[in-house]
Amino acid sequence: MTVRSETIAQPHVRLTGRAALLVIVVAMLGMVALVPVRQYLAQRTEIQQLERRTDKLERANDALRSDVARLHDPEHLERLARACLGMVEPDEVAFVSKASGTDPTC
Repeated sequence: MTVRSETIAQPHVRLTGRAALLVIVVAMLGMVALVPVRQYLAQRTEIQQLERRTDKLERANDALRSDVARLHDPEHLERLARACLGMVEPDEVAFVSKASGTDPTC
């Protein structure tokens, strides 16, 4: 048995004019695609910020709706009138004292 040494010829890669043109066109398309991708990512970030702001505003609206509902309650209105305005019923005696602080609900 004899061992033959064969060299396998490697094909030589040659850049033709068409291949060079194709590389240039693909590179240009890649560069053109960067602008829309950048805009898409920026808009996605802006949408996330707006969604967080919307959630925050909805929670604030819920709190305000709760306050409005409490203001329709006669007992709550009476407590506010007594604490904040110093109002009393016609047959009650009002005493004025020096308070160290004010009521935080007023």
